[in-house]
Amino acid sequence: MTASSKIISFPQTGAAEWVESYVKEVLSKHDESTVEAYQRILRHFTTWVVELPGHEKRFLPTQLTPTSIELYLSTLRDQGYSVSHRSRVKSVLSGFCQWLMEEKEAIRRNPTRGIKMPTQQILAPRILEPDQRFVLRTLVDQDEDLRGKAIFALGYWAGCRVSDVAHLLMEHTHVGPKIGWLRVGHKGEKFREIDLLNEVRRPLNAYLLHGGRDRESPYVFTSQRSPQLTEAGIHHWFRALKRNATKEQWELIADVTFHDLRHDFAHRAREAGWSLEELAYYLGHVTVKGMPAIQTTIRYTQVSRAHVKEKLKLLKG
Repeated sequence: MTASSKIISFPQTGAAEWVESYVKEVLSKHDESTVEAYQRILRHFTTWVVELPGHEKRFLPTQLTPTSIELYLSTLRDQGYSVSHRSRVKSVLSGFCQWLMEEKEAIRRNPTRGIKMPTQQILAPRILEPDQRFVLRTLVDQDEDLRGKAIFALGYWAGCRVSDVAHLLMEHTHVGPKIGWLRVGHKGEKFREIDLLNEVRRPLNAYLLHGGRDRESPYVFTSQRSPQLTEAGIHHWFRALKRNATKEQWELIADVTFHDLRHDFAHRAREAGWSLEELAYYLGHVTVKGMPAIQTTIRYTQVSRAHVKEKLKLLKG
């Protein structure tokens, strides 16, 4: 059972009206993905809090106390949620409580005040497990969306940032039956030219020829609503792809993000023998002077305990 599955589904206990009102009055100007994330956090919390002794499975704003919030954050910690996720939960609850206090006068003080979160350690970037890679690639293979196949390939087989993909221009895309290279680097305007594996060239070429893109747009990736598929749109696509997973598959990939594909590419490239300088260039890790930013690339390829354990087996006396 995953950590998230330990939190029971949201019942109709009266909290829905408060959450929906908060969304309408405060979050209406936010993008869809942000609203969805805030709603999910608030629903999880209100579901949990009504189960506490004495609450009789009914939600009331007065149940939002420093004790209940501290206990909830501790529960998330015990369930394996990261410091960054718990910090985000605290921030969402703080905004909700502030609204209840100032706009609804349903509570007298913000119960999140004074609750301190531990400093987050700098962790090694994500390395996907073989089973996770298999599930993601299988979902892409089963999906008939040519645009999605090309987007995934750029993340998984070329280590592109979501900004690289969203802002990729047709004039910077040189792909055909036998050629494949791009000029990418929207972030910080640090452009670089990269050659593509066939695993990227083929799906990208198929999308350009038969994917139904808006041919009037200067951008490679378009949507039905806009001549440019935005970064938020790519994240939305990736979440939709994962929702095609079976329950068993979902437990493996639920928390994998599109950016994790870039980190995983870096580790696979290092395992294939790339130097740090080569990888820094390909990923776009460069200084303002155009030199490879090795320190940034090192963060992407930190060794893990599992890697060292395997190397121990090769040690000779």
